[in-house]
Amino acid sequence: MFTLRQLPFDAKTNAVVSEQTCNYHHGKHHATYVANLNNLIKDSEFANAGLYELLISAKGGLYNNAAQVYNHDFYWDCIAKKSQMSQELQAALSNEFGNFKDEFIKAATTLFGSGWAWLVYSPSSQKLEIVQTSNAVTPVTEGKIPLLVVDVWEHAYYIDNFNARPKYLEIFYENINWEFVSSAYEWAKKEGLNSVKFYIDELHGNK
Repeated sequence: MFTLRQLPFDAKTNAVVSEQTCNYHHGKHHATYVANLNNLIKDSEFANAGLYELLISAKGGLYNNAAQVYNHDFYWDCIAKKSQMSQELQAALSNEFGNFKDEFIKAATTLFGSGWAWLVYSPSSQKLEIVQTSNAVTPVTEGKIPLLVVDVWEHAYYIDNFNARPKYLEIFYENINWEFVSSAYEWAKKEGLNSVKFYIDELHGNK
């Protein structure tokens, strides 16, 4: 059985999202994905599968709920605190993007409907990429390693910012936990997709 992770920050003082948003986003939406996932895997071929295996192998509603558990887990760490990026990541972003902030926010702003905007590391090209995914889709399924994500489902920002997605994205960007992103980049280069599994196992146990 999977459990809802604890928020890695104090909901009363987070700079990106209010306590009320956390109560709904984490306490209702994220919790529902966990509950749905547990119900779906019960008595199925995936009854003893780990979350990483579900991201790689599951389909339909099972995949959607597993991916949403992982996507939200990762999102909370990306906004856990405001911190500085490593020199290594800073150099990579400068080398591979004209203006990373502008390109990332554009991807998040222009994503139609609900979904996610990501910074990922591609093991095949050994380069950083900005990707958009709709609904529950996670880049892990495509063999890419998440480093940073912003949730652009309306429930992520509507309580605090109503329909002003760009305002939310500016606040998000100014308060990224670059320490976490930098660590994810370091491990992605060392371990490839195993770094995703290590991250998941730390939160949900090794199955």
